[in-house]
Amino acid sequence: MKNVLWFDEIGMTDLPAVGGKNASLGEMVSHLSALGVRVPGGFATTADAYRRFLAHDGLGDQIAALLRDLDTDDVAELTRVGGEIRSRIEQHPLPEDLESDIRAAYDRLLHEDAEPDAVTWAVRSSATAEDLPDASFAGQQETFLNIGGIENILTAIRRVFASLYNDRAIAYRVHQGFDHTEVALSAGVQRMVRSDVGAAGVMFTVDTESGFDQAVFLTSSYGLGEAVVQGAVNPDEFYVSKPALRAGRPAVLKRSVGEKAVAMRYTDSRAAGASTAFVDVPLADRARFSLTDAELEELARQALVIEEHYGRAMDIEWGKDGVDGRLYILQARPETVVSRASANVIRRFRLHERGTVLAAGRAIGQRIGSGPVRVLSDLAEMDSFRPGDVLVADMTDPDWEPIMKRAAAIVTNRGGRTCHAAIIARELGIPAVVGAGDATRILGDGQDVTVSCAEGDTGFVYEGPLEFAEEETHLDRMPELPVKIMMNVGTPDQAFSFSRLPHRGVGLARLEFIINRQIGIHPRALLEADTLDTELKAQIDERVAAYPSPRDFFVQRVAEGISMIAAAFAPEPVIVRMSDFKSNEYANLIGGERYEPHEENPMLGYRGASRYISPDFRACFDMECEALRYVRDEMGFTNVQVMIPFVRTVGEGHAVVEMLAENGLRRGVNDLKVIMMCELPTNALLADQYLQFFDGFSIGSNDMTQLTLGLDRDSGLVASTFDERDPAVLQLMSMAIQACRAQGKYVGICGQGPSDHPDLAEWLLAQGVESISLNPDTVVETWMRLAAEAPVEVAAD
Repeated sequence: MKNVLWFDEIGMTDLPAVGGKNASLGEMVSHLSALGVRVPGGFATTADAYRRFLAHDGLGDQIAALLRDLDTDDVAELTRVGGEIRSRIEQHPLPEDLESDIRAAYDRLLHEDAEPDAVTWAVRSSATAEDLPDASFAGQQETFLNIGGIENILTAIRRVFASLYNDRAIAYRVHQGFDHTEVALSAGVQRMVRSDVGAAGVMFTVDTESGFDQAVFLTSSYGLGEAVVQGAVNPDEFYVSKPALRAGRPAVLKRSVGEKAVAMRYTDSRAAGASTAFVDVPLADRARFSLTDAELEELARQALVIEEHYGRAMDIEWGKDGVDGRLYILQARPETVVSRASANVIRRFRLHERGTVLAAGRAIGQRIGSGPVRVLSDLAEMDSFRPGDVLVADMTDPDWEPIMKRAAAIVTNRGGRTCHAAIIARELGIPAVVGAGDATRILGDGQDVTVSCAEGDTGFVYEGPLEFAEEETHLDRMPELPVKIMMNVGTPDQAFSFSRLPHRGVGLARLEFIINRQIGIHPRALLEADTLDTELKAQIDERVAAYPSPRDFFVQRVAEGISMIAAAFAPEPVIVRMSDFKSNEYANLIGGERYEPHEENPMLGYRGASRYISPDFRACFDMECEALRYVRDEMGFTNVQVMIPFVRTVGEGHAVVEMLAENGLRRGVNDLKVIMMCELPTNALLADQYLQFFDGFSIGSNDMTQLTLGLDRDSGLVASTFDERDPAVLQLMSMAIQACRAQGKYVGICGQGPSDHPDLAEWLLAQGVESISLNPDTVVETWMRLAAEAPVEVAAD
């Protein structure tokens, strides 16, 4: 039996011999190199060699005796026994033949390398039950980086062997029903990629939160990728569209700048445990993205090749060599959490009340949990942790798993969505907020909190116990409807999750929501940044630092928001309404007070089409158009349609449509439809005239009601009069619907009236409305109610 096998002679069929990680490395080296997947070479010790190592001088019997009566729920005893086992393994000599074969393989590596005096090696663990489709041992065993010299290699291999008995690994095997003696370890020795002077991270071929499988999710930070995996750094995050990538189009859907405060670099030592160290990243580098779009797309292409080869969603570690500039794949394993979830069942948590936000970070798990805070700074304090506590720590590592599984929720100062804390929380089904900054300082022991990860990308820690509920939807039980149910989606970071609900597209995507959340700066302030006072300019410069210019910041960020929604709901239509901020709302953006007038009634003032055609706003409107044109024509999301709000006159409507065409958004070209918000009485009264210039109407029942009845819906004095079912409002809506039907044009409604009033929904169905667009939290309830109220006759496309 062989002690050593080379990566280029092994594959997945050799998993029993070299473990999941090394078998996968060999599989990629052997089968995917010709397809552009670049994997550094090396060799692996075998599982048989490990078993002979344990059998040597009775070491295996000693380990069995120590484990025989261990209660893994006794955290203190687990820590003691695990430490004792690891110490014995690290001090145990390797069998002579195994050591000899490792020395010979290492000599061959050096002989074949172009830089034998400079090259160093990663010594990685690979368990024979690791990275299987139904088990996740990720991060349980050790990896040692930047190891050089045969004596250091041999020491690192013994420490890798010892890591099979990390506390979490022991507990995990017990809880999963794996016999300790049935799991063996292989050590992989792989050429280091110089990501210490480049960048590294993790990518998934499926969104780790929603399970959306048409995008690649990537994290990246400067230095060695272990910093990202450990959760020591808040990395950059990106999404790349698979369909756009396959079509050869620009494919980056979203870019988020991470703090990237530290980087793991090489030290002068080449010994395990001393060969790497964290160093601070210069402030200017933190503000920039750690990867270019071209590099993101190259990595995503390699990820697609790997996913297609394995036939399943994959979790992949990668590194960018800062010396040769190339991108390498370092590991690949099956994704084991969202890919196992039922495609026909959606579980959603809903918070019924809000409290004071104490801390915020990246949301993991789309769940909600509550309990008393327990702040831990060291594993030695684990005895104080009680089931149901909310674990708060600077960061965690795999050895924290025995208490993490008891937690109601987890909050860490550091880490991103691909760190160990995030991965373990997903596996355990526990909500976690990672990268929360200073949670260990803000939150105090015993303080009752609610941790919500059910509100998008951002997770919140609220003061006190708040009421929440879990809802379950069985998609295979949803009845057919005689109307299209669409959604109102204003937050791109929830689009992937919302797209799992039953839907026929997005009836209203508000551009002002995207601008408010993703930009936060008045568009004219971005266009005129060089003329601003020093303090305001510095504030803007800090926000736009990762982008080529303030203008590019606006266009790219708006395009990112639109493309995330478009990708999530493709091929169904996504109707994007151009910005409809009122002057008081625009004034609240950074720099806004400089440009906005004071109006007594902004609801009826400088908004919608009137604003677009104003010379003062034309350049801002052009930027919105540029973002939309990029998403449609360059990225290929032609399911995006454009909607114009608050059109007061036919002339205004005509002028705006001409302006769209001047910006490359011409009706009918590349399947573009331009819809008009029908929300003023004039729109219904002169519907036929407006429809000369538009491809349909989307009825805005809120504004239509208040303008028909002459009331301010924000005034408590007259709010009781507000009712979409008033006969005058119904008459106007009917006129709009019939005008569209007569011309064979689209007509939908995007107000909440149909959700609030079942009789209004029934009336709309009878009138022949084509679609009803709802807020996501009312989709299922309204769907079931409409199915009960109306005969089933599926609407034609």
